[in-house]
Amino acid sequence: MQVKRLKKVTLWRLGSLLTMLFGFTQFQQLTELKPFQLTGLAQGTTYAITYYSQREIIQKPQIDSIFSRLDQSLSIYSPTSLISRFNQSATGVETDMHLRQVVQKSLAIFNETAGVFDITVHPLVNAWGFGTEKVTTLPDSATIKSLLACVGSEKLRLNQNWLRKTVPCTRIDVNGIAQGYSVDVIANYLEKHGIRNYMVEVGGEIRVKGRKYPQNTPMSIGIETPTKNEFESASIQTVIEVNQGAVTTSGNYRKYRQVGPNRISHIINPKTGYTSQNELISVTVMAHDAIIADGYDNALLAMGLSQALAFLKHHQNLDAYFIYQKSNGAITDTATAGFYKFMR
Repeated sequence: MQVKRLKKVTLWRLGSLLTMLFGFTQFQQLTELKPFQLTGLAQGTTYAITYYSQREIIQKPQIDSIFSRLDQSLSIYSPTSLISRFNQSATGVETDMHLRQVVQKSLAIFNETAGVFDITVHPLVNAWGFGTEKVTTLPDSATIKSLLACVGSEKLRLNQNWLRKTVPCTRIDVNGIAQGYSVDVIANYLEKHGIRNYMVEVGGEIRVKGRKYPQNTPMSIGIETPTKNEFESASIQTVIEVNQGAVTTSGNYRKYRQVGPNRISHIINPKTGYTSQNELISVTVMAHDAIIADGYDNALLAMGLSQALAFLKHHQNLDAYFIYQKSNGAITDTATAGFYKFMR
């Protein structure tokens, strides 16, 4: 009996030793991770990717090739892209994987937001001067009324690989969600190549996973303080630390048109045809995927503060941070309870 007990003790110690050695090996591998950075231009903006690995795995040409394929599908600025062919068509087109997934998620958000987010606003976006066509005058009420006949995602039909329209003049613009989708595509590409620690940013839309090495510190993301114009340098309003997930921001302080003393927001109300005007200056959304965060940040910005907060109470998969202007002109902020947990 004594011998058997000694064997058990020996086996237990051996198991403990192996566990310690495995843990040490993992720690050694993590401390050997180095940062690799890729930057460039894509989708009318910039991208920046940082991943941590023992060796270089992904190079810039691979990333640029992905963006090129995305543009062939989703860019309204390319007359030969799949989305442009849909807009030029009277009935619809056969989709690829990218257009199908973006439209599918867009229709889901359209339903969830009761039509506040709507990718069929393309004619209105153009009319207000935020699209592919240059305009010198703002649309009048008659123009808006005629364009509204083309707007409404209920006019779209996504059946398997086909995207069809019930009204020939319906056109779609996925710029309010496509960059988030692009971030997810890049992040998923990194993960397929075994990368477990990274930050992907496209035009300010971000997705992160893991930690920074060799420091072994959390990923930090700064949220900008709104500026008066696009030439003014932005400072950091607050900093959040995220282990995994996506963070996107939509704001009225960067993308707008100045008409006399008035700023015209790029957020269009698809029900009225006019630009949205409320107290919100910017909305930052956290979600598991960037396509979700990117789609909802525009919708929340259009809703206004009270409606947005009420909406978030019923959508626990989202957290948000709001910068807004009070009735006395003062700029302040607020956030959901879940978002506060990430603030430092």
